[in-house]
Amino acid sequence: MSLLTHLLACLFGTGSWVSVNGLWVELPLIVPHIPESWYLPSYLSILIQMANIGPLFITLMHRFHPGVLNETAVIYVIISLGTVASFLLGFFWKDTAVVAGVPRSVALLALTFFLATVDCTSSVTFLPFMMRLKPQYLTTYYIGEGVSGLLPALVALIQGVGVVHCTNNTQFWNHTLNSYNSSVTFDLQAQYQPANFSTEVFFFFLSAMMLVCLAAFLLLNYHPDVAREHPSSRSTNRVKERSQKNRKWVEEKPMMEPSRPENHKHRSSFGTGAYSWMQVFYIFAILAWANALTNAVLPSVQSYSCMPYGNKVYHLSATMAAVSNPLACFIAMFLPIRSLLLMGALSVIGSAVGAYIMGMAALSPCPLLVHETSGGVIIVFAWIVCVLTLSYVKVIIGVILRDEGHSALVWCGAVVQLGSLLGAATMFPLVSVYSYFSSGDPCNTKCP
Repeated sequence: MSLLTHLLACLFGTGSWVSVNGLWVELPLIVPHIPESWYLPSYLSILIQMANIGPLFITLMHRFHPGVLNETAVIYVIISLGTVASFLLGFFWKDTAVVAGVPRSVALLALTFFLATVDCTSSVTFLPFMMRLKPQYLTTYYIGEGVSGLLPALVALIQGVGVVHCTNNTQFWNHTLNSYNSSVTFDLQAQYQPANFSTEVFFFFLSAMMLVCLAAFLLLNYHPDVAREHPSSRSTNRVKERSQKNRKWVEEKPMMEPSRPENHKHRSSFGTGAYSWMQVFYIFAILAWANALTNAVLPSVQSYSCMPYGNKVYHLSATMAAVSNPLACFIAMFLPIRSLLLMGALSVIGSAVGAYIMGMAALSPCPLLVHETSGGVIIVFAWIVCVLTLSYVKVIIGVILRDEGHSALVWCGAVVQLGSLLGAATMFPLVSVYSYFSSGDPCNTKCP
């Protein structure tokens, strides 16, 4: 295998979600300067779900007009759009305009919608494009996708996002006109430390990452060393997308054909027929569930589950969770176990650990062992195990569906977005409307 192709596939994968992930980790530095304040995360959740119109359009085109959509051209457009939108955010993220008599961050919200459209659409375009390369490179792509969350988090740590110091805020109270009758109260006040570099620089970094993704995509299409890594027709029983004609032929074979009688060779009309319809439903259900947890449900309560144990625990859990994603992809490169039973077992383990995380978030600001060092260690370990197991499951499902053909990967991306959408739709009212979770004061919360 070509080391250059592995590197390019990884860099290509980093462009999948780097913009939205970067926007989330930068929130503590953004919200003090905009009129939406901490309501911005709620707006971002809505914009990201609205951006699913992109993958919906791509999926419908693949289903009802196979071969019409030029997949390569779409990828060029969305990467270029993400690069430009990230660059413009560096200049206009603080600009406001009066809408219905109220100042709004119109530029920030509009550019965020474009970034979300780019990242959501990547789920149904980047994965099918990887069909052009040998199966081993799909796992490398997933490593890059994991790095798209890790790299912004590491840069934000270097930037010093959300670092809090508790300072004494002494107050004097006079109960009477006599100055001798007074009292003193000692209170701790949370002060966020200034960042090591500005938000503008961070957005320019995101734009540079998208530019690197674009360069990697160009080389994946035209570099001669990469061309030698295309699978030959003799080494696989599926038609590959080595030309426009071949790509159109693949698209004309629908993934979900009308039901037909089973025979001894094909268990269903899905892909190669290696899996029955019940197994296909099982695979996609686990895929949707894993993405709902890792992309929407658990990230929405991460601060509630970790901040009570301290600012260091929060940042450590966020960083280690981001590291766990590419680590799971790296493990899958050497242990690509495709057992459906193992997939289910790992999903149960990840879900059980996720339930513990949700429980600690629900108990915030006074979760279990809140005053003990062991409490912080357990919650960090829980985040690592949860993300590691569920990320491994997602990679294995991607490898399985890659063998089932181009259309299977298109539907894989669509189910990823569907799971994320359902997770966000579930958590948004719980967190933002009904306020079932309470963060408490990082300096003044007192628990029994």
